[in-house]
Amino acid sequence: MAVDIRQIDDVIILKPKGKIIGKAVRDLSKAINEESAKTSDSPKFLFDFADVSMMDSSGLGTLMGTHVSVAKKGGRIAVINVSEKNVKSLIIRSRLISTFEHFDSEDEAIAALTVG
Repeated sequence: MAVDIRQIDDVIILKPKGKIIGKAVRDLSKAINEESAKTSDSPKFLFDFADVSMMDSSGLGTLMGTHVSVAKKGGRIAVINVSEKNVKSLIIRSRLISTFEHFDSEDEAIAALTVG
């Protein structure tokens, strides 16, 4: 699975592509861990799901694990483009919709994450 990674200010933007299932979950987890190791205190991650067509519970578990580890460091996680029916319904069904900060655009998310 390909994961485009870039950084704007101190926000790490991860844009996975395809289906976040099986081996792709490990690929995403590896990318997250590598980026997390590079950050100092209070890491800020923005996940862009525009190119994700499917995600299973293990993918969601990876996001939750990231949320927990980032929160312990005083960081934040946000998501954008959670519009694919499968991805959005998985997050809603698992009652995690309020766990992740959700924004309508990348610019809005970066502005919110970099304040304070």
